[in-house]
Amino acid sequence: MKKFVIFGTVLFYLVSSIIVAWADNRNSLAKCDPYINYACLDNYLGENFASRLWRYYQLEMGHAAAPADPNAPSSHRAGWPATPESTPPMPFTEWPYGAATSIGVSRPNSVDSPFMTSISNTTVGEWLQNKHIQIYGWLNVGGNLSSNNVKPGGNAPMAYMYTPNKVQLDQIVLYIERVPDTVQTDHVDWGFRLSGLYGENYRYTTAYGIFSNQLLRLNNVNGVDLPMVYGELYIPKVAEGLLFRFGRYISIPDIEAQLAPNNYMYSHSMTYSFDNYTNEGIVGSLAMTKNLIIQLGVVIGSDTAFWNEGKRVNNPAPNPLYPGSTFLKDPGAKPSAVACLRYTWNNGNDTIYPCMDGINNGVWGYNNLQWYGFTFYHKFNDKWHLAYELYSTHQNHVANINNPIAASAIAAGGTPFSPQSMPFNAPNGAQCSSASDLTCTSKAIGTVAYINYQFSPLDNISFRPEFFDDLQGQRTGTKTRYINLGIGWQHWLSPQIEFRPELDYDYALDKPAFNGDSNAGIVPDKHYTLLAAMDVIMHF
Repeated sequence: MKKFVIFGTVLFYLVSSIIVAWADNRNSLAKCDPYINYACLDNYLGENFASRLWRYYQLEMGHAAAPADPNAPSSHRAGWPATPESTPPMPFTEWPYGAATSIGVSRPNSVDSPFMTSISNTTVGEWLQNKHIQIYGWLNVGGNLSSNNVKPGGNAPMAYMYTPNKVQLDQIVLYIERVPDTVQTDHVDWGFRLSGLYGENYRYTTAYGIFSNQLLRLNNVNGVDLPMVYGELYIPKVAEGLLFRFGRYISIPDIEAQLAPNNYMYSHSMTYSFDNYTNEGIVGSLAMTKNLIIQLGVVIGSDTAFWNEGKRVNNPAPNPLYPGSTFLKDPGAKPSAVACLRYTWNNGNDTIYPCMDGINNGVWGYNNLQWYGFTFYHKFNDKWHLAYELYSTHQNHVANINNPIAASAIAAGGTPFSPQSMPFNAPNGAQCSSASDLTCTSKAIGTVAYINYQFSPLDNISFRPEFFDDLQGQRTGTKTRYINLGIGWQHWLSPQIEFRPELDYDYALDKPAFNGDSNAGIVPDKHYTLLAAMDVIMHF
């Protein structure tokens, strides 16, 4: 109760301050338009935090970009491929690539943040600006209407809205970051990002060993995570620029990401939902030319804490799968290779990005996926573009749940992922073709496209066709093929506020896969899901 009282008091104060500031100063606002005369921006915003925050939201309403500072340096290195897109209405400006701040097109203090603008006239704000540190984030809330009815979990294996017919806090995210200046070529620069996330979406960012009891032991609806904690070092005089990222970061490549503003649509494809999410390690990105970037790195598996490497725990039920008195806490936590190549041509209109991620011996681990695939982007014109992804993943020596000995070992606690260690949301076993095999290799193939039509500076329509084949059922829990179709509209009120309504139809071809809950032992009973959903993202 005390928390609600404090929250209510703070909220009342902020709202009251905003209303008073707006009422007292609305006549003076008409005297200045920062979109015409940027120099009057500070006068427009006023002095106190609440009025500056309110007026900045008000100022940008209906615009597709912030007021432009005519004295700002170029954010694009001369001669480099053109920046293909804009935000709004797209979730990015450059065709995305992972594990690096974009080389040649990134400047410090470049995020359009209402919070940073509201404190820019304070001692703290000036210090942050001078140090090139920004603090910003967003609030993301959404809901869905679904043909499923099992709560929670009935929409699964659809992700990011796994519970049907519910409004939820998807994520509230805070970033503290310094972006290295990769446009300049005369000095070494550095950067970092600390991120915090709270909401339902922690389910999809969790790494084993990092606050993971929330998901694996308690199955909390909402939780907290730190999906990105990394540093960067940029060395400009090696070829066209060399950037190192070290720490925890979003895995590569993928069209989509866990963070809401980085996606075309509210929902996510299964192709994205069942592959690698985060890595921990170091990746070097070398711009060989303005068109070619090569990435090499070493990480500790996928979605697992680096301190899990080599850690052994007691085996309460030795068995043919794990005969010793101990086994590795996470067999997938081991040094793993990352290698990618990004090539851009046609003056930035086309990019291909083949990658392999998390490559080791592929033994059954928390999410030890051996990822091989690529993404491709093509801009037809200023209104149409295509984003496409294809991959294959596998894990080796996955326990066969169709084999009585393997199934008994799992039930008795004799594997790293038995219910005794992970009561909820543990990695699935494989549904191998032969019941006589203790283990087998589990494979999945995913392919998805986003066909995008921008019909105004603040509006985009995305059509998403997808095919996903879970050959042994290890990824989704059901051995079946899926066809998914989605269409979504991204409508921005301003660069800070976005609505994303959509319609989705998902169909499991071979057996029912929807309207179940594996954590409660409820078997899926529907082949399809028909879903209407919408979320809102408000940046601060």
